Amino acid sequence: MYKHILIPLENSETDQTIINHVKPLAKTMGSKITFVHVADGFVARNIENLNLAESEEMRADAAYLKKCSEELSREGLTVESKLLCGEPAIEINKISAEMKCDLIAMATHGHGFVKDLILGSVAEELRHRTDIPILMIRAPKAKSNEK
Repeated sequence: MYKHILIPLENSETDQTIINHVKPLAKTMGSKITFVHVADGFVARNIENLNLAESEEMRADAAYLKKCSEELSREGLTVESKLLCGEPAIEINKISAEMKCDLIAMATHGHGFVKDLILGSVAEELRHRTDIPILMIRAPKAKSNEK
């Protein structure tokens, strides 16, 4: 059913939620997984237009993608990763279509309506852009240091 699953990662604790959820699905279905991270800082958005060098943040993101890919590869899954630059929802939509993915699986923060209005939501924007099914898993809220 799902031959190619695209998993957008944001290089945060939230990612483990979707990875843990998709891993058994991919193993059962024999799915290929593509991890993607969209760098959207100033350098990433202007790297080609201004002929800029890769930023430290982009190098860290690439290393993180490699680490995630290697971990799942060691478990016998077929995995690749791509570091993209630009507007996350646009780039995720574009790469998922280009690679003929049949599922996009992503973790969401579940900020709530007001915070999503202010901050925006990649998941919400992507939902309106793509025809590919999206599996959204809400990540647990970060534990506060309060007792």
